[in-house]
Amino acid sequence: MTMQMVRELGEAAHLAARALALVVPEVKNRALMAIADALWNGRAEILSANEIDLAEARLQHHSSAVLDRLALDERRIEKMAAGVRQVAALSDPVGEITRMWPRPNGLLVGRMRVPLGVIGVIYEARPGVTADAAALCLKSGNAVILKGGREAIRSNRVISSLLADAAMGSGLPKGCVAFIDSVDREAVTHLLQLSGLVDLIIPRGGEELIRAVQRTSTIPILAHDKGLCHTYVDEGADLVMAEEIAFNAKVDRPGVCNAMESLLVHERVAPLFLPRIVGRLQEAGVEIRGCPRTRALVQGIVSAAEVDWDTEYLDLILSVKVVGSFEEAVAHIAAHGSGLAEAIVTADHSRAMRFLREVDAGAVFVNASTRFTDGGEFGMGAEMGISTQKLHARGPVGLTELTCEKFIVMGDGQVRDSTK
Repeated sequence: MTMQMVRELGEAAHLAARALALVVPEVKNRALMAIADALWNGRAEILSANEIDLAEARLQHHSSAVLDRLALDERRIEKMAAGVRQVAALSDPVGEITRMWPRPNGLLVGRMRVPLGVIGVIYEARPGVTADAAALCLKSGNAVILKGGREAIRSNRVISSLLADAAMGSGLPKGCVAFIDSVDREAVTHLLQLSGLVDLIIPRGGEELIRAVQRTSTIPILAHDKGLCHTYVDEGADLVMAEEIAFNAKVDRPGVCNAMESLLVHERVAPLFLPRIVGRLQEAGVEIRGCPRTRALVQGIVSAAEVDWDTEYLDLILSVKVVGSFEEAVAHIAAHGSGLAEAIVTADHSRAMRFLREVDAGAVFVNASTRFTDGGEFGMGAEMGISTQKLHARGPVGLTELTCEKFIVMGDGQVRDSTK
């Protein structure tokens, strides 16, 4: 029954995607505004379902990071609705002609943006993803099949129902927003086998989920891998600025992928900077795991093991390393970073430019917190996740990244001469 249900959703979404690709921006925007209103007007129902999900998650002893991602309140629902409205206000990429050039034979060759088709989104305890994913897919002309985690099944059920009703009530095709209402693990496997009906899979969650999807899927994947973000405090950095950036990057929301997991500090500023920042972080409840040079400068902290440099804590834990040079910091990031986001705090412009060029990540920051790695913060509205791969999109995935380009060719009777 699960296999049949998932396939039927895929077939309906495939048909819906063909119709949705032709919907004019005004109709899509009207639907998105109706969706935003539906989320806010349905907040009592959403919160009631979320309360049950949270209670069950606590009984099952889920981590504080999972509980934080799962929890909804009026502020988060308001932000969810605001994100949908922001997507409605963005330029529609569908049909955009990005370039045209003439050929010697008089042909005009160009590229036009078109929807991908049907996008399957697999995610864990993040009910906010339900609205973000639907809004971005609909605006970019794609149908979406949503498969949330067991932890948020009730919240996602209510949210997806509100989304689908508002979308269809505004003139969008039936099946354009589908929700796999099942906690059966096989439902994910069935979704991943819908090659020919689903065009792209976007998994959002822990490393175990990503690897499982990569092993099983017959459909192309846009992977949101783990976030192992570094902040490097360079010699000569404004240490007041560095302290604020590092504190925000670790403490603001430690359970999210763009939080800092490792702090690198140049040896020339470490004696002054580390006692200040470590003391402040410890007051906020952060456990510090330091290299030998860090422990020599600040007493009473845990020794960092080699595994710490490769660990995404998603918690109030931070690994700290003193480095001897800019080059050592960049080499450490290259060896241990996950490619999501990296930051430098420096007053040296040339070094800042080197960091931007030499550090390989989806987002690279100068004098700012890695916590800004987010589609909304980048002016993209909501996001589908943060791609840590290089094909076909990298960094926060917004509207443009949910389209591809096709070639368009305009002529006035040209035929090819096969003798040339």
